[in-house]
This record gives sequence, structure tokens and C-alpha cells, in this order.
Amino acid sequence: MNETILSIFLGVGLAASVGFRVFLPLFALSLAGYFGVIPLNESWEWVGSMAALITLGIATLVEVFAYYIPWVDNLLDTIAVPLAAVAGTAVVVATAADLSPVVTWALAIIAGGGTATAIKGTTSATRLTSTATTGGIANPIVSTAETGTAAIMSVASIFIPILAIILVIFLFIVIRKFYKRIRRSKV
Repeated sequence: MNETILSIFLGVGLAASVGFRVFLPLFALSLAGYFGVIPLNESWEWVGSMAALITLGIATLVEVFAYYIPWVDNLLDTIAVPLAAVAGTAVVVATAADLSPVVTWALAIIAGGGTATAIKGTTSATRLTSTATTGGIANPIVSTAETGTAAIMSVASIFIPILAIILVIFLFIVIRKFYKRIRRSKV
């Protein structure tokens, strides 16, 4: 398959992963770039540096564990939605291969930022519902599922980009059903 299409699949898959955890996919991208598993866009090669790897590794650990602290998880969701849009855009730009800058940025903003924001919005709504219905008791389960999904999506995106794009499509179908159900319950 064409390298450009695979790089787009990789970026969109990582953007979907950003919708679950902002820093975990960036850390996975940094690891993959550092070890030469995937090529990074020329102006984004710094993501594969040791400094970026350490910084993103620490940020990932802090983020993952912070989601297990009651009420901090909901606060993090509030700030993570705009961060997900930025990070989703960044991962697509960092992985896009052989595209003009205009196409790269348009694709990154629409497909990367849009995918990350849609998924993050849904996960935030899920956590808010969990908090409202269980008093936050079920939030660690939600956090574990989100972290696991982010890890699976990140690994799939890096090693099997075609599977990652299939998973992204599946996630959008689930999100659509979720919002249809909410709309029906309000009517």
C-alpha cells in the first residue's frame, strides 16, 4: 500500500488514541521515532529525541495515574478536550509523508484534531455519566478502559495502520450510536 496512505492511517489512528489519553500516543510516537520504527516528518524529528522521550514518558505516567484520583479525573477531562484537538493535529502532521504543507495541515486539523476531539468529547461524557450515576466509584474502571484502549490504538497505529483505521471507523460507529441513544432518551 502507498506510504502516504499508511502515514495518514498511522496519524489518524494515533489521533483517535489521543482521544482516550493525550500523552500516551505522543509517548508511543516518540518511542517509535526514537527507535526508527516509523519515519517522522522532517520538521517533527525532534519528537523522536531522547529529551522528548523522557518528557513525554513522565507526562504519560502523570496523566495515567492522575485519572485514578477522584474529581481530578473530571478536571483533567475539562482541559483535555482542547489538548486532544492540538495533540491529534500534531500526530497527523508529525507522521504525514509526501504531502504538500497545505494538504498536510488541512488533513491534520480535520482528520487528526477532529477525530481526537470527537473521541475525547465522548470519553468525557462517559466519565461525567459515571460520576453522576455511581458517585465516581466506577471512574477507575472507565480510566482503565480508556488507558487500555489508548495503548492498543497506539500500538495498532504504529505497527498495523490498516487495522488502526478500521478501529477508528468502528469507534465512530459506536460514538454515533451513543449520541443517537442520548438524543432518543431526551425526546
